[in-house]
Amino acid sequence: MNIGELFRDEPDSWVLRGDHVLWREFAETFADTPVPDSTAELQRILETAFWDATGNSLAFCTEVLVGRLARVDETRGGVSCAMWRYNFFPLIIKRFEEAKSASAA
Repeated sequence: MNIGELFRDEPDSWVLRGDHVLWREFAETFADTPVPDSTAELQRILETAFWDATGNSLAFCTEVLVGRLARVDETRGGVSCAMWRYNFFPLIIKRFEEAKSASAA
């Protein structure tokens, strides 16, 4: 399994328009990256990827505009740090832990 597979099913809702663009970018970025052995390592990988993608620490931002995520459909590249911190990355972690449990069974 690779990390990109954890991004396969998108959340039902987004806060800012750039969130779904970033989600798809992460799915592509991690398409060939094997899942790590631990939840802590996955968390570190995700937080580093967020920093690399936005130039902001997930721990210290609320919302951020990422110009390269802007699209023709009026998206200005807004990303909700709070949603990534409290919803999106916890969802990825949950999927990882469920997959790990299923493979151990």
